[in-house]
Amino acid sequence: MKVTFQIEGATPVQIECNAGDNLLELARRANVAIDAPCSGNGSCGKCRVKLVEGVLDTIPSRHITDEEYEAGWRLSCNSKVLSDCTVFVPDIASAYQSRMKTADLSSPEEVAIFDSCQNDLKASGLTFANNYRALNLTMSAPSEDDTMPDNERLTWAVQEAAGVEKVKIPYAVMTKLAATLRENNFSVTVKGLLEDDTFICMEICAPEDTVIAGCAIDIGTTTVSMVLVDLESGKILAKGSSGNGQIRYGADVINRIIESTRPGGRKKLQDAIIKETLAPIIANLCRSAGISAKSILRLCIGANTTMNHLLVGVDADPVRMDPYIPSFFGWEDLTAGDLKLPANPLAPVIIAPNIGSYVGGDITAGTLASMIWDKDEMSLFIDLGTNGELVFGNRDFLMSCACSAGPAFEGGDISCGMRATDGAVEACVIDKTTMEPTLTIVGDADQKCVGICGSGIIDIISELYRCGIINAKGLFVREGDRVKRDQHGMGRYVIASAAESETGREVSINEVDIDNFIRAKGAIFSAIDTLLQSVDMTVDMIDHVYVAGGIGSGINMKNAVNIGMLPDVELEKFSYIGNSSLTGAYAMVISDEANAKCAEVAANMTYLELSTYPGYMDSFVAACFIPHTDSRLFPSSVQE
Repeated sequence: MKVTFQIEGATPVQIECNAGDNLLELARRANVAIDAPCSGNGSCGKCRVKLVEGVLDTIPSRHITDEEYEAGWRLSCNSKVLSDCTVFVPDIASAYQSRMKTADLSSPEEVAIFDSCQNDLKASGLTFANNYRALNLTMSAPSEDDTMPDNERLTWAVQEAAGVEKVKIPYAVMTKLAATLRENNFSVTVKGLLEDDTFICMEICAPEDTVIAGCAIDIGTTTVSMVLVDLESGKILAKGSSGNGQIRYGADVINRIIESTRPGGRKKLQDAIIKETLAPIIANLCRSAGISAKSILRLCIGANTTMNHLLVGVDADPVRMDPYIPSFFGWEDLTAGDLKLPANPLAPVIIAPNIGSYVGGDITAGTLASMIWDKDEMSLFIDLGTNGELVFGNRDFLMSCACSAGPAFEGGDISCGMRATDGAVEACVIDKTTMEPTLTIVGDADQKCVGICGSGIIDIISELYRCGIINAKGLFVREGDRVKRDQHGMGRYVIASAAESETGREVSINEVDIDNFIRAKGAIFSAIDTLLQSVDMTVDMIDHVYVAGGIGSGINMKNAVNIGMLPDVELEKFSYIGNSSLTGAYAMVISDEANAKCAEVAANMTYLELSTYPGYMDSFVAACFIPHTDSRLFPSSVQE
């Protein structure tokens, strides 16, 4: 049998299959991108496709109405193939990676944040220098009177140019040595690493090719960002980002770990990040900068613990299993060749050290960039992405922890939730009198509403509470044209009617959605509260709050405080510091001292496992109200 996937805006894809094969699994095998945040357990309802021809055996789902079922709509995770089929994959299902809204690394705001962090690091005394060198060499050509072999000829030239005693020529360079020397009449550029009295040759090329590059990478659960830099000057040569190709295997790290334990799963997830995500970005950056990928001599990566394991292809299952012990915190001697990354095969791949199972190298790199390790003031660093990670302390101590809050912030567990792609509501203001919303939507000016992303959910719930439309439990207590109720009396707020939306389906947020989000925001605040309790401190002792991460960029801090997600401190104490993981990775790739400092920060950080900490669950339950059961913690959060 055959299944044909008709992908909106793309070429159809056909795959052979057997009777009874799961449709979502077939899509994954065919490399057809269908968004499945729950990784196919049927709970999210996001993997909608439309049956055009053929027969599917589909389990009924609350996410598909009777009318939609009659029109051919199915959940791919709940469908088995019974005959030759043609299935339509809507653009909303396939655009999560290619058109996901990511931070504009070239925007004045992001550039200013990036530059400010680097200036702070330099002010701390770190030297932004490394030992990578490009040597221009001119040698005499061999003759009947000069029969010196090529490797010795190169060694003597390097010794003289670099002032070293020893020269190492690895196999990868030796195999191209003869041809490169003769193609360039024995005038070449040799790129490599200076270690004490030894120069390690990493690349030999034409004399005009003198750029030595490094690559700083932030691998997020949802998005991947990267900068290509000149290792000699520190100048940024190119920037880029995209969605993480692993998304189709689940929105959160737990679902991806489970997927990796299935036959062939580990390889599929490694290919999704390396072949489908990193390789295309690196190729685009090199093309933009006009350099060869072989000129990339060092790569530094900030990623959470699970992403690091899936990147290198080792077993990640122990990360999620008690006692939560990962395979590694740090990794020495890893090269681009080991991972088959499009870079110089000898280039070291430096992974920012992990701290625990759920506090990874992205937080280590972010903490480095935040500078809280070099301050006297008590600072709270929060990275809001698919997961929530926190660090609290100053130059004397650093405490860290992680909480599970991601799916709701990325639109998971929300009936009309979605990631920040075209059509997502990213901001909202509600008129208290008319209860009419004013929306800010991702995309072009005429873009209609498709769903709600994380920052939009925060705004909507904050506005519903401020206007007295919902109470502290998230239940609807006001009636109006925008408030509807189903046959069971459950309320919902209509953000866009079927006629107003892009898809012809109503976009709304209901009491179950709000309850799911309250638990997510409760996880964030209870983690902050528990972290402070662990060092016998309170919210009023926080001098500054640094917010980082993709979701953090769009958050209205006042609204986040209003619903009890972030601590109720003066708004002036909040600073958004952009993609701090990428900033830290950039510092590491160009500075040997920053690299060492990152390792030192990791070694000095204490990891708090919330799941086993006494009192955490009590704190979490108390935070599962708007804004909190203890109103004294949020004096500025009121209903108008």
